[in-house]
Amino acid sequence: MALIVHKYGGTSMGSTDRIKNVAKRVAKWHDAGHQIVVVPSAMSGETNRLIGLAREIMDQPDPRELDMIASTGEQVSVGLLSMALLAIGKQAVSYAGWQVAIKTDSAFTKARIQSIDDEKVKRDLDAGKIVIITGFQGVDEHDNIATLGRGGSDTSAVAIAAAMKAQECLIFTDVDGVYTTDPRVVSEARRLKTITFEEMLELASLGSKVLQTRSVEFAGNYRVPTRVLSSLTDPLLPLEVEANSGTLISFEEDTNMEQAVISGIAFNRDEAKITVLGVPDRPGVAYHILGPVADANIEVDMIIQNQSVDGKTDFTFTVSRGEYARALAVLEAHREELGAASITGDAKVSKLSVVGVGMRSHVGVASQMFRTLSEESINIMMISTSEIKISVLIDEKYMELAVRALHKAFELEKA
Repeated sequence: MALIVHKYGGTSMGSTDRIKNVAKRVAKWHDAGHQIVVVPSAMSGETNRLIGLAREIMDQPDPRELDMIASTGEQVSVGLLSMALLAIGKQAVSYAGWQVAIKTDSAFTKARIQSIDDEKVKRDLDAGKIVIITGFQGVDEHDNIATLGRGGSDTSAVAIAAAMKAQECLIFTDVDGVYTTDPRVVSEARRLKTITFEEMLELASLGSKVLQTRSVEFAGNYRVPTRVLSSLTDPLLPLEVEANSGTLISFEEDTNMEQAVISGIAFNRDEAKITVLGVPDRPGVAYHILGPVADANIEVDMIIQNQSVDGKTDFTFTVSRGEYARALAVLEAHREELGAASITGDAKVSKLSVVGVGMRSHVGVASQMFRTLSEESINIMMISTSEIKISVLIDEKYMELAVRALHKAFELEKA
């Protein structure tokens, strides 16, 4: 008897009919002899609705109170799913994150999981029950509810799978796996049967919406076998078929991976560029610019510092578009002490990335990428690299053109 963790996204939980289908699917796995823990998201659109209500009260909602509100969507989901299972004769019990308890830090709206007490869950599983736990949330040391950020239910599911040493974590979504890029942008995009954790982590962090970045980090760090598959298929699909569908995120590079230089293309429209012009080029300049930004709990992505000219330099970095105005305000408040001539920005940029473990053993990926963009007359504003990825910042109006051109150039439509 294996312990399997199921995670269902908001679309999968989007209506009572879909919740009933989830119950049938979960019951099928339980009937096969598996112990099942389910981590559902809030119903599709519910978290946005709740946050919208909060913003009708406060333009900038208090983070602690916002988490109190936003966490209720998942509580509705676990209760409904538990009742759907009870209605078809399965023993089921639902818990909020604080009841388990899933312990987090106190970074409201962006909390990180610190520990999971699984004793209560184990007792229920041993008693033959299906256990349903809210995703996206936990409780800090002061018993405040804290949420993990958007997409946090993925992280909850993988963390629970890691803590309980589950055989596999199945991430059921509204897509049937991980694709070479977004099929809505490139119709020829191909589903991958397997992908390495390294590649999936890069794709997730670079804009792929299939999995949340921290969930992939958990899966890699704790070696949790994870599979992305569709919840929109027949819930009574034979188990042996479903168990081998979707995309498996693997620990080892496939023997054929040497042939696949690039596995996927990710893009992120949620980017904004900020440039601090004419700051003194001296030791510590980067810290003095980014320190106040970090103190404001604003995450920075790509960074570039220009060559010094007459003792002055320009410093450019990117933040998420939602943090753009706040980051500008923080820097303007420190402009005099930074000695900056001016601070400018651009919120109409996108980040585009090619990812593949094959880049380690193949040369020429960067030149092919840059040549392809050049042929489409697409200007590159910033570049960042790692062993297995190259990212560029471009004007957002050229993003889809760039994705299609690169997908074709690297022949990703071919198996």
